[in-house]
Order: sequence, then structure tokens, then C-alpha cells
Amino acid sequence: MASLVCTLQHHQDDVNWCAFSGQLLATCSGDKTLRIYNADDFSELPFSPLSGHGYSVHCCCFSSCGQFLTSCSTDATTVVWSMVTGEIEAVLEHPGRSPVRICALSPDSVHLVSGASDGTLALWDFPSKQLRRKGAVSDTTMVACSFSPCSQVFMTGSTYGDLRLWDLNMNQLHAEKNAHDLGVSCCTFAPAILSGGPVVQFLLASCGQDSHLKIWAINKFSSGAYRMQLLHTLSDHSAPVLSCAYSSDGQLLVSGSVDKTVIIYDAKNAVLLYTLSQHERYVTACSFSPTSPLIATGSMDKTVNIWKLEDGCSGNVESAQTSREGRAWAGRSKLLVSDWSEDDVSEWLAEEGLGGLVGKFKANNIDGTELLGLTKETLASELHIESVGLRCKLLRKVEEIKNDSVCSGIPDEFLCPITRELMREPVTAADGYSYERQAIESWINTKNRSSPMTNLPLLTTLLTPNHTLKMAIGRWKTSH
Repeated sequence: MASLVCTLQHHQDDVNWCAFSGQLLATCSGDKTLRIYNADDFSELPFSPLSGHGYSVHCCCFSSCGQFLTSCSTDATTVVWSMVTGEIEAVLEHPGRSPVRICALSPDSVHLVSGASDGTLALWDFPSKQLRRKGAVSDTTMVACSFSPCSQVFMTGSTYGDLRLWDLNMNQLHAEKNAHDLGVSCCTFAPAILSGGPVVQFLLASCGQDSHLKIWAINKFSSGAYRMQLLHTLSDHSAPVLSCAYSSDGQLLVSGSVDKTVIIYDAKNAVLLYTLSQHERYVTACSFSPTSPLIATGSMDKTVNIWKLEDGCSGNVESAQTSREGRAWAGRSKLLVSDWSEDDVSEWLAEEGLGGLVGKFKANNIDGTELLGLTKETLASELHIESVGLRCKLLRKVEEIKNDSVCSGIPDEFLCPITRELMREPVTAADGYSYERQAIESWINTKNRSSPMTNLPLLTTLLTPNHTLKMAIGRWKTSH
């Protein structure tokens, strides 16, 4: 099974991409920033956010050693960042100054490719940051790119719908026209190289506006010719598929869609394993951790969800799990933070190294409910906490306990699909799903009467109290 570990809510606009290294998670957004997190406990690094782009950041990727991160933007640049200092190492201006929509590093970190909205491609020597080759496909926008595991060829995808294979001299080796009707959204090579006699084979996953996820075999023959063969077409999403990624061992494949779901597949057998439905808007990005059974998914709801595969994939489960289980806090015996007393809040502050705030919190009668409602503004204007760093640290800790509450064993059917919090006044809507009354009423008033779960119009806005579910939640709270 797959469970939600935590939700990162720091971006102020759509999340466009997320990428793991062995130790870090990077995310980028329409808010012009990148944010960098520790992949063990998902605390934000001191130098995050990274602010060097002038417009929306579309893509980011780590070098194989994890010491560098590259990002590209509508501002027509690809920026190389140091993951030691957070400083800019280089700014690569795309030929023609067209918005850069995609960038990809070769597995050996020797080459970098950037693709732009005018159909141009730039191949850079990554160590020297020098432009090596240029290429182009007319009348299209480059939106997808991935290097083969051997680092010698790369695939691009465009809004025209084609997939094109290139070598390092920018020669087109193969073009798969109309690979996805209405356009390609993403493509990614599997990490393994398969060899059988005179044929070398790579596997590639691609997705597009046709709502399909496809798995291809790319065969290289001894003559040097390449041929693509479609192996599987997966049609489990009900809307365009915007992102896809392989696990580091190639056994799993994940995809995210306009239908707001994340689907995890057995990549070898093309079998659906799990469907995850926590995002409130389009899922635009997904990435596997290379060292632990974790997946990051980004969305137009401005959040990044971190998922754990319980029965997993290869990698070190203990390092991530142990660090989370070690985050004990006073009052944990009370599952609902909203039920904490003022004393519980004081104990928690002391446990988290924030004991200096106990006096202010007691003077303002901050209990669990008040704690969950704190904002930067209230901390500054009402509690008079002048230190920006202290305010940010406190809010991060509050966010952690919110996520811990979600992940601490509450049956999923007791959580509101919108807020992911335990329901107090569950009601059933016309779509057949139960929600917290206040949450679904707010949704209906602002979302044009569409269902949060199906995105289809609600035939009626009538809400029926779900007394049976309310009683079940009450019994569960009493027993816990």
C-alpha cells in the first residue's frame, strides 16, 4: 500500500516539477522559486527558497552526484545551482532567448539539454557550461526530454505529439510521429539497459494530452539503426496525463494527471497497483526517491505530497522511517491536536526547543485549536514574535504536527477528502462522497458546484448529514 507521509505547502503558485537526489528533494513553481528539502525529514534547507529566475520555473533536475541542481524558466535561462551553498554557479541563456520549458542532465552529468517554446534545443557541456550543439523542430514547443541510461542518446517530446530520438551531435535517429494525439506531456527512460545478442534495448515511458501513459521499447541494432515499438498503452487516467517517472530499479512507474490522481504501476507487467487521490487540482509532477521507497507528487493546488510505499521498492526504508518515528512530541497520546489544552501546547513547545515562547502562548491562551490557526501575520502582530526565523520555524513545526496527525493511523474514511482532517460534521454530497460540512460548503461556493472527487458537476447542492459515519468517528475517538 501507499500512505501519505506529509504535505509541503510552501509554494505560492502551481508546482511544476519535483526531483530527488540521494539526500535532497527539489521543487519548482510558477512563483519563480525553487525549494530544497532534506529527503530524510523534509525540513527545508537554510538557503531555500532559491530565487534567481524572473518568471515561472518549469523544470529542475539534479546532477548524478547531487551537488548541482539545474532549473529552467520562461525567462529563457537555465540556471545551475550549488547544493552546498545554494548559490548560482552559472546562467545559461538559451539560443534565441525563447522561454525554456524543459531541461535534462545525462546520467553521467557530462551533458545538459534544454528545450524551448520555439522548438529549439540546446546541448551544453555541463562541466564547462559551454554550448556544444543546437537543434530545432519547427512549429512546436519542446516540453519533454530524457537521456538514455547510457547517456549517449536522448528523447524529446513536443506539443505536436511526436517523440524524437537524438544523438550527441544533434542528429535525429528516429521520429515517432503522433506518439500522443494532441501533444506529449512528459517522457522518461527506464534506468536499465537490456541487451540480447546484436540488439540493445531501452525502455521509455511517455504520457500526453490523449490521457494515455505508454511504454515503448527502443531497439538499437548492430547497424546503428534505431526502432521504437509500442509495448503497452495504459488508459487508467480519465484526463490528460501530465507527468511520469520510473523508480530507480525500474520496477515501478508513477503518473500524475489532470484527473487529480496519482497512479502507481508495476512497470514490468503494466499492472495498476495503487491510485492516490489526495491532490485537489491537476497533478503536474512526480518523482521517485533513489534511496528510499518514497514518491513526491506536485500539483496545481500548490502542494507537494510525499508518499511512502509500505511494501515497497528497493532502497533503504529504515533511514526515512526511523527519522520520522523519532519525532516525538509531548501530548502525542492525544491524537487530535485541536483537543490539546494550553498546557499540552506549552509542553510541545518545550519539546521542540521553543520553550522561550511558552510565556507568550500562555498569556494569549493558545490551545490546540488556536495553535493550528496561527499564521505569520498573527505571530507578528498579536504574539509580537519579531524574529522572522523563529516565526518560520514555529510554523514549520505546526505543519509537521498537522501531517503527523494525518499519518498517525486515522482510518482514511474518517478524513475529509478536501481537508484531510478528521471530520466533525460529516455530510454526504450528490456525488456520494462524505465531506466535512464547512469544507464542502466552501468548495461548492468557490468551485462552480463541481465534485472534489470526480470533477463532474454536482446535480444538486443538497448536503445530507451522515449520522452513521459521525457515530463511527465518535466510537473511534473514544477508543483512542
